[in-house]
Amino acid sequence: MEDVAKLAGVSMKSVSNVIHNYTHVSVGMRTRVQQAIDELGYRPNVLGRRLVTGRTGMLTLAFSDVSLPYFSELARVVSSEAGRRGYRLLLEQTDGTLEGERAVVSSSESGLVDGVIFQPSIMSTIEIAQHRQDDPLVLLGEGAAPLSVDHVMIDNTRAAEDATSHLISSGRRRIGFVGQEDIKQSATSSQRLIGYQQALERAGIRVDSSLLMASHAISSQDAAVAVSRALDRGVKFDGLVCRDDLAAIGALRALQERGLSVPGDVAVIGWDNIAMAACTYPSLSTVAPDTKQLAVVALDMLEERIAGYAGLGRHRLVDYALVLRESAP
Repeated sequence: MEDVAKLAGVSMKSVSNVIHNYTHVSVGMRTRVQQAIDELGYRPNVLGRRLVTGRTGMLTLAFSDVSLPYFSELARVVSSEAGRRGYRLLLEQTDGTLEGERAVVSSSESGLVDGVIFQPSIMSTIEIAQHRQDDPLVLLGEGAAPLSVDHVMIDNTRAAEDATSHLISSGRRRIGFVGQEDIKQSATSSQRLIGYQQALERAGIRVDSSLLMASHAISSQDAAVAVSRALDRGVKFDGLVCRDDLAAIGALRALQERGLSVPGDVAVIGWDNIAMAACTYPSLSTVAPDTKQLAVVALDMLEERIAGYAGLGRHRLVDYALVLRESAP
């Protein structure tokens, strides 16, 4: 910083004001300092910043599997919003294991990051509350959260009800659900199944368990197998609500292989609005969580925790929309 100040002909305080993006800095001052920063290749030292301010400017985002399109796209949105606020993001994958999730909340990174945004899939609320010690934490996702921890999610039950009701309103009556786990139901699948069932019952349609097409893994391939097996058993359906877009893509493949048209014979709706959903054939109707709003709300609450807020956990719902494309117009 001293080198930057000398080159720019300003004080070190002025350099600090520019780096921290303080609004009262003049355009001319900001330009001179930024030119000096660029010329010298200056980057703030994380450990030095920690010694002076008690903060590193680093955050952790943790979830089960970075290869899942929704999580990779969410990471991009959170990283962009965090960068806009002056933070850098560390991405941590838990592999959906209890050991991996415990590592996220055990303060193993205490001193390296200012806060953690975490979507658990296995840990109970009690265990999260018991393990949390030092770093501020905000939870994402469908699972319940401890009373002491902030939590952001969409209303999965209502969204699933809306998706199912859309198929019903288009004249579908034999509507299946594709992609829930075949062994142990996740909170995600459980809430979406509840919304699916509520929509059917509200429309006076009997819930038929033969229309529940579970898959062994969260993948397009396993969902395609589940749909194919249902067809092999002679199960008849004219609509499919899918746990996620990967399951919906697998369903499209299975239906195409059997010569069934979408949406003529079967309407299909997915979940997550991943980038490839607009490029499938036919293009995929889907539930679209507002990931931008999710990132903003999560980071707002995390920054408040970093600044010293110590109240009870806040639980916030963010928006979603049905994006209607060719598969379920």
